[in-house]
Amino acid sequence: MKINELKRKLNKNRPMTTINLRIPQDVVEDLQRVALRLGFSGYEALIRAYVGQGLRADLVRLESSLEISILIENLRKYGIEEAIIANVISESTNLSHMVTA
Repeated sequence: MKINELKRKLNKNRPMTTINLRIPQDVVEDLQRVALRLGFSGYEALIRAYVGQGLRADLVRLESSLEISILIENLRKYGIEEAIIANVISESTNLSHMVTA
């Protein structure tokens, strides 16, 4: 994520919008309990934190996925064999799983 975009997203005075979201009552009760224990002002703030965490993770994953796709296309353009590309992707995926485990 670029530094200017990160600064913008960390700005506490960003415009907000209201949404309606149907959530089971027992989940709301759990959110209220967890929010208190984690020091959030309320369960809505906890939901925003959860959504923000998940969204940032997905954006990073999708952004890197796009970069990998571009890299693969460039490797093909330079004549790298499909078998070699597949082996490198497989090895990188295996290594990635080992690092995150």
